[in-house]
Amino acid sequence: MKQILLSGILALFLVNVSFAEVTMTSPVSAFSQSDEVKALTPEMTKMAVDQFLNLTPSKYKEMTGERLGLKKTVELKMAQKALKKHMKKHSTEGGDGITKGLYILLAFLGLGWVAMGVKDDWNGSDWIVNLILTALCWLPGFIHALVKMKKYYS
Repeated sequence: MKQILLSGILALFLVNVSFAEVTMTSPVSAFSQSDEVKALTPEMTKMAVDQFLNLTPSKYKEMTGERLGLKKTVELKMAQKALKKHMKKHSTEGGDGITKGLYILLAFLGLGWVAMGVKDDWNGSDWIVNLILTALCWLPGFIHALVKMKKYYS
């Protein structure tokens, strides 16, 4: 019975991960297609996301030799704010395919170390510590997973 339950949970986990990867939109595609960015100059639409977020009117003047007017400066700041909001929204939804609910379910079932490993791309020591705590006794591993959840879903 336990094997059937665990295999069903694992199947739900895999379906959730694959569904999240397919439906997730990247900030770069949203960046290049947003109305705020289309209203700006063509040079800005071809920039990388990091360059665009760090762009100031003085940096724009250094790049092109032209001065941004007041209207274009306001549009630039609005587009940067909209992109930051879009990126924050997608990062809090569990960008690695594990939703907050699934993370809590895995932690409750003693598989919090799996969720932490997937969220950290199996780097770092949080998932190893959680595996050890879960192996010692279920409760410390569960508490550790819930405490570390803030790191992934701020």
